Amino acid sequence: MDDKQIIELYFKRDEKALSETQNKYGKYCLKIAGNILEDIEDSKECVNDTWVTVWNKIPPIIPASLKAFLGKIVRDISLSKYRENHAGKRYSAMTVMLDELEDCIPSGINVEDQAEKRELIGLVNDYLESIKTEDRVLFVRRYYFGESVKALSEEFGCSENRMTQKLLKIRKKLKTFVEKGGYEL
Repeated sequence: MDDKQIIELYFKRDEKALSETQNKYGKYCLKIAGNILEDIEDSKECVNDTWVTVWNKIPPIIPASLKAFLGKIVRDISLSKYRENHAGKRYSAMTVMLDELEDCIPSGINVEDQAEKRELIGLVNDYLESIKTEDRVLFVRRYYFGESVKALSEEFGCSENRMTQKLLKIRKKLKTFVEKGGYEL
């Protein structure tokens, strides 16, 4: 069943929408949650919470891309679960991944200031558009979807050390790009 048909089922409030979504995107959502949480039970719980959230959001929302819509929801739920599980702790690959970005993104931004937040998001998006497709894919898979360096190195056919160096180079370029955009790091 294609995404448009699944979305139509949501609009009809047909519960078959949930089973179709699970069949088509269950593994995808579980992978995202697993990358963040590294715990299968918590990951399954987040995926189930994703189905509830999607049921409540469609309608009125009509996602342009159901896959991206689901990915963002499961990621947000998984990050919340991660924070809940690790409040006050320094732990896991997710913490390491976020620490890697610490030098590239200014931390002194008042998130309440939406204009500045949008400006920074635009700057990061501009950076991503300016780099090679492979580097952009690596950046998104590592820092948005939380994939491990090991998994990326295996898929791209290189050593973990080489992948680590490649990601470091991408982050250094991001840092320079952000600094040129007027942010002090």
